Amino acid sequence: MRRNILTLIGLLLGLLAAAPSQATELNATVEISLQNVTITDQNILASMKKDMQDFLNTRTWTRQPYRVEGQIDERIKVRMFVGITAIPQNGSYQATMRLIATRPIYGTSYETNLLNINDRSFNFNYTPTTPLDFSPNSFVGNLASLLGFYAYMVIGTDQDTFARFGGSQYYDQARIIEQYSAQQNVTNESDPGWTDAGTRNRYWLLENLTAPQLEGFRTALYGYYRQGMDIFIQKPDEARASIMTALGNIQKANVQRPQTLFVRAFFDAKADEITNIFRTAPDAAQKQQLITMMTDVDPGNLEKYQTINR
Repeated sequence: MRRNILTLIGLLLGLLAAAPSQATELNATVEISLQNVTITDQNILASMKKDMQDFLNTRTWTRQPYRVEGQIDERIKVRMFVGITAIPQNGSYQATMRLIATRPIYGTSYETNLLNINDRSFNFNYTPTTPLDFSPNSFVGNLASLLGFYAYMVIGTDQDTFARFGGSQYYDQARIIEQYSAQQNVTNESDPGWTDAGTRNRYWLLENLTAPQLEGFRTALYGYYRQGMDIFIQKPDEARASIMTALGNIQKANVQRPQTLFVRAFFDAKADEITNIFRTAPDAAQKQQLITMMTDVDPGNLEKYQTINR
């Protein structure tokens, strides 16, 4: 009898070991640097980095399974660069943050930038001995709110590339975080980045993605990635046509509200890639159409686009 029980336990353990592994949604790395400030205890930075990475990588943000199995890693790769610019008092940090999220292209080893954004007001309190906690519906601390907000923004944008408006529920959660963080009076972490006081902050990043008159942005994400980049190896001409349509949708949205934050964030991430996509296009008229379009919607990178005719 004992042998049968041990055999059964062994079979169950074997089945569990063979089952596809599940993972949380993000595969984030965090780098922290000091910019014109000094800190006596370097261990604080190491603890801060570890706590921020663990917060992003070990928390479950959605109900969807993300696999890590063999060569398959479905987690969204995120790199976060935090530059501490001031330490007004012990445990209080003023910083900037740059976030780069990437997405693999179907059937290839190529990874494309999904988001490339900067936050000039990434300010927070941190104490190594205090656990970094989070609530999706109420304010705990500004660092938790910042990390939670960007986690949902990354996941929402990623989901928008796989289904039209697929990221809506995650933007809704980011909105909840933005609202309760803007209204909080629990700590001394007043943060204008949660309000409409500025023009290039996280409030406007979310607003741009969810404003009804700017829906062309989000349909463009699906057209650019799923109908464009994901089929480029098999059907390059069809892929370029889909990408042109997606860029045209962004151009139309840009007419409604010129040079919004998301337009800038999108082209900051994609200008080089767009140039490479169309440099090898056989259709000269399509190339010229792209240059004309980019002259209107992304003039800051016009020199790059003009190289496709060389």
